[in-house]
Amino acid sequence: MMSLFPDTSKIFLACQPVDMRKSYQGLATLVEQSLAQNPFSGNLFVFYNKRRDRLKIIYWHINGFCLWMKRLEKGRFPISLSSPNPLTGMDPYQLQGLIQGIEWEKIPQPQSLSYRYL
Repeated sequence: MMSLFPDTSKIFLACQPVDMRKSYQGLATLVEQSLAQNPFSGNLFVFYNKRRDRLKIIYWHINGFCLWMKRLEKGRFPISLSSPNPLTGMDPYQLQGLIQGIEWEKIPQPQSLSYRYL
């Protein structure tokens, strides 16, 4: 089964709302200048608007930027607006929760299990 997003080392959620009229060029500039990150790193950068009813995710894939957007017809994405940091790290489970409208900060990290043959 193919994943919605590429396997990446890091996923970042911007902690300030942005103007959703920005396309990949404007968001890549924000990643570089405001968030002090490399937009060509292959990491995923998640942005949201002031009403928190729209998300945009930008990432570099091989030879170009990919831009993914979701708009909620009802409700808001559960994003805390009180973080002093410009970025918050998240894992793929939390990102999927956020996209689905689940309180992603409460999703526990999956535990890795290891077994040995007796």
